[in-house]
Amino acid sequence: MSEALPQNGNAANATNATNTPNGNGNGKRKRQLLLLTLVLIIVAIGLFLYWFLHARFFEETDDAYVGGNVVQISAQVGGTVTAIKADDTQVVKAGQQLVSLDAADTKLALAQAEAALAQAVRQTRQTFLNNDTLAANVTAAETNLARTRDDLQRRQAGIASGAVSQEDLAHAQDAVKNANASLEQARASLAANRALTDHTSVTEHPNVLQAATQVRNAYLNYARVNIVAPVSGFVSKRSVQLGQRIAPGNPLMAIVPLEQIWIDANFKEGQLKHIRIGQPVEVIADVYGSSVKYKGTVVGFSAGTGGAFSLLPAQNATGNWIKVVQRVPVRIALDPQEVQAHPLRVGLSTTATVDIHGDGKTLEAVPTNFQTDVYSDLGKQADEIVERIISDNASGLPTQATSKKKAAIVIPHT
Repeated sequence: MSEALPQNGNAANATNATNTPNGNGNGKRKRQLLLLTLVLIIVAIGLFLYWFLHARFFEETDDAYVGGNVVQISAQVGGTVTAIKADDTQVVKAGQQLVSLDAADTKLALAQAEAALAQAVRQTRQTFLNNDTLAANVTAAETNLARTRDDLQRRQAGIASGAVSQEDLAHAQDAVKNANASLEQARASLAANRALTDHTSVTEHPNVLQAATQVRNAYLNYARVNIVAPVSGFVSKRSVQLGQRIAPGNPLMAIVPLEQIWIDANFKEGQLKHIRIGQPVEVIADVYGSSVKYKGTVVGFSAGTGGAFSLLPAQNATGNWIKVVQRVPVRIALDPQEVQAHPLRVGLSTTATVDIHGDGKTLEAVPTNFQTDVYSDLGKQADEIVERIISDNASGLPTQATSKKKAAIVIPHT
């Protein structure tokens, strides 16, 4: 018993030595905690400095997608599809033929309109020539009236001597009245015909202009049976089929001009405070990754949030309202040369980062000017046809040799 007591005391002393605050284990742990705390403070200061000096001048969103024009191709005239010359994924050029329709009906209507214009020109020529004829009739009526008046004066002079009877005098008076009526009628006919020709010419006559309009309309309908691409791009959404009977306005296919694309970046409403039109943007497309960076520019803001223009807008005036951060689409224009070097497709996901340095007044948006001139030649060709018909019929009839030559050109040899 007496020997066990010192052993227990030694054990207690050892335990107390281990639990003292100045033990080696606690000191090491404190140094580690202090070092970790110091590292966290340094990281926090570094992050703050990074945000204060750099990150706060940039607004980023990954809710950004490639947008572009989808040009809907539709028929301007009705008809039966006889040929389809473009399909999905194919590249077409502006003015390239896409679909052909049966042209039999429109060709017949054009021939009828051309014949009507030729007839209108010839009738108008006759109207102008009638002025000379009617003027000659007026002169003849005036001469006849003067002759009958002279005859009446002679009979009136001979009535006193008894050389002329009362009956002859009455006949002379009636002749003067008839000649006067004939003169008035001739003058009225001349005035009526001149009313149709005054202040105009054969080519500018209303009847000719109306017939020429019908020719232009018929030619446009005839030319529009060949449906062409208004812009260059990729064909998509082809729905037209061979032999299909289509009506004007029916959608046939779509063309996407990939050189006319942009980025629709949906920024949170809290990020829009310092974003202005004209600020530079860095865009990274998921299809290429961070190795390809596009340079863009903010060109406009949507007039409302995406929810405001959705098919079913949110009903916030209900008891189940939950605040949701709204996003506003921001239009970003890309550098055409960079897009040409690394093509994009409509709908691809991107990440947009706006540099908001130089926060100033909002700049005016650059107006858009999308246009095509593939249809302008149709009007010129119609005018050439009208001018040819008017020239052939207003300057005299063609000779027999000319008629045979034209027939040989129109009708091929078999």
